[in-house]
Amino acid sequence: MRQTPLNITRLFLVAALPAVAALLLTACGGEEKPATPAATTAGATPGAQATPATVKKVTFMAGFKPQANLPFVGVYVAKEKGFFKEQALDVDIEHSDGSQHVQLLAAGKIQFATADAAQVLKRRAETGIPIVAIALIGQTGQQGWVSLADSGIKEPTDWVGKTVGFRNTIPPDFNAILKANGVDPNTVKTVNIGYQPPTLLLEGKVDVYPVFLSNEPDTIRKQGKEVTVFQAADYGVPTLGLTYVSNEDFIASQPDTVERFLRAALRGIQYAIDNPEEAVQIVLQYAPQEDADHQRFMLDTEIEAAYSRLTTENGLGWQTEEQWQALADTLLEFGALEKAVDVNKAFTNEFVERTYENGQLIWP
Repeated sequence: MRQTPLNITRLFLVAALPAVAALLLTACGGEEKPATPAATTAGATPGAQATPATVKKVTFMAGFKPQANLPFVGVYVAKEKGFFKEQALDVDIEHSDGSQHVQLLAAGKIQFATADAAQVLKRRAETGIPIVAIALIGQTGQQGWVSLADSGIKEPTDWVGKTVGFRNTIPPDFNAILKANGVDPNTVKTVNIGYQPPTLLLEGKVDVYPVFLSNEPDTIRKQGKEVTVFQAADYGVPTLGLTYVSNEDFIASQPDTVERFLRAALRGIQYAIDNPEEAVQIVLQYAPQEDADHQRFMLDTEIEAAYSRLTTENGLGWQTEEQWQALADTLLEFGALEKAVDVNKAFTNEFVERTYENGQLIWP
């Protein structure tokens, strides 16, 4: 809920604001710069006069290498198209090796990152790391399995008697898919393949290969083989994908900064959806070693996963308690969570709600 100005005299307000602002900036940390005339405070009532804001410097760390994961793209585009600048933000973009971003976020070393929804729940349940999802970009999960299209394996019921790979631990999606299709797990041979490449599938060493849906199906196709894709959401299993996350303390102390960041990032995502070719070229500025066609496949796949009935009605990034609770229950049922977790502490939809009106992004 927004804070309202105190009922004090105009003279006192004009005199006191510079001192108060300086005190708050000193307490909150982060490099501050005078705002440009175009910089405005996000979250103003639609049609209201925008007010100048002090530029806030923050750090966003993507949860993996530079590539066209949609939350990454939203930040890349917001940076390059000046959306962060319009929201009075100076955003430093960094990339994680896949693990340190959560620790840095928990320690307050960075302010924003990405995380898989299931990992948000696991971190809170098992380590108490106070990360909070401020927007749910992937409305369905990131992971699945593929079989070769000419293998005759078309449905999960065809996994009986076949060898299915997994990476290090059997994910809950695997058992959930089998349960949804009435398949006894004991009739399927599983093998830990770690992160061995998809040549295992091409050489017939596994019949069903685990994949990141936005990436590896295209990698396999580029080697001349079409694939059949299996993902748990297609069988009614609750799954969620990548989120934007921040730290509980940062959210509590600087909600305006959180709102401004998210508003610009979501505008970046919408711009990428409307201008995918340009968005891919922006991605390549951060990932020049990547193939443009492959990045376009990733972007298209993740855009499709970002849409649901909820986002169509309310706006991209929308999330609900029901979604998070269904995911938590599934993770708990199949042993992916050590204990139950309060999902209402794991996410907040307040910033997304303030970013949209009738499903349309509010842009000052």
